[in-house]
Amino acid sequence: MELRCAVQKYAWGKTGKTSLVAQLSQGNSAAPTVEDDPYAELWMGTHPSGPSVIKSSNEPLLNHLLSNVDSLGDEEKKVFGTDLPFLFKALSVAKALSIQAHPNKKHAEELFATRPDLYKDPNHKPEMVTAWLGPFEALCGFRPVADIKFFLQEIDELAAVVGKSACEALVKAESDSEEMQALRECFSALMNTSEESVASALKQFEQRIPSLSAEKKDALQCDLFTRIAADFPGDVGCWSVYFMNYVVLQEGESMFLGPNVPHAYIFGDCLECMACSDNVVRAGLTPKFKDIDTLCSMLDYQAGPVDRFRMQWSTVDEFCQTCSPPVPDFAMARLRLPASATVDKAYGLPVRSNASILLILQGQATSAETKEDLSFGQVLFLKAGQQLTVRVKGEQDLIVYQAFANV
Repeated sequence: MELRCAVQKYAWGKTGKTSLVAQLSQGNSAAPTVEDDPYAELWMGTHPSGPSVIKSSNEPLLNHLLSNVDSLGDEEKKVFGTDLPFLFKALSVAKALSIQAHPNKKHAEELFATRPDLYKDPNHKPEMVTAWLGPFEALCGFRPVADIKFFLQEIDELAAVVGKSACEALVKAESDSEEMQALRECFSALMNTSEESVASALKQFEQRIPSLSAEKKDALQCDLFTRIAADFPGDVGCWSVYFMNYVVLQEGESMFLGPNVPHAYIFGDCLECMACSDNVVRAGLTPKFKDIDTLCSMLDYQAGPVDRFRMQWSTVDEFCQTCSPPVPDFAMARLRLPASATVDKAYGLPVRSNASILLILQGQATSAETKEDLSFGQVLFLKAGQQLTVRVKGEQDLIVYQAFANV
């Protein structure tokens, strides 16, 4: 079944036809693109904030699942009930998203019970991000403590807003537990500093940057800092550059972000798969509500290189790969069929024991089962056990990403 999917026009999205999301939306629903509008996210799934509908009938996908429970796999229903446990997205990021983290399942239930106006569902939101079409920039997890100490020593303005006692505690920390506690104190002190003090320190540092040597600017990642500060003047989140790992994912590379991992996407296009939730705790780089106390109390303060978040894809055959993060809610597969396969060669996608959603990211093909053409931007729902066999058309390779429950 072909799906028509929801577009989210958040302020940080790329505008008009420069946005991958806008391009996909045209292929998905033929909706006209408004050039000045930000096209931030395409949602594929059943989440009530952006539910997909069946294109032929306009029936919400969730309604279809409730009345056709055989569409879901037996294990999937046993673990998650009669709804898809994942939400699949495409993102086009023009400027940084908020400094954020997602609660674990127990904490999400508590937040939803006590503050449903801010936290809209009781589910956790582990997520996997995969870069698409060029580099994708992000901040992710706390840097190695040695790096943070270096920045605090080199940037007086940052040390001033963090405070002398917190900085000294981090310098003196020896064991891993002492470092984590000192890092918590430093980050919490930063996030709770008055807006006036933060804005003043940011301005002082920005004014000092031009006088630094090229080598010093590079060491202090001044280009990254000034890009973010230009979009969020006076925002405490600008200082997060010096606490969190900066990572650039190349096309096809992936990261997994578990509960309580601080992160912020900065620029580029990506695909995301996550548990079916929209719970976000924010504390910077956003005009939205900043729940600083909740964020600082819940964060994972384990520090270290960003490589611990990277995911590896496993080869199924010469055309297909899969990636299974350490959660049951979702896994992903991707297919790249070369255009040279157009000569009477059909490929059958591996049959999944659970329901799945497919996004066609490039190329054209014909379905052997329905004889219908498939093309860029189309989103398909396959019920559990359903076969899809495709034959490539045209001169482009066919690229398809697929999301499904990991049980």
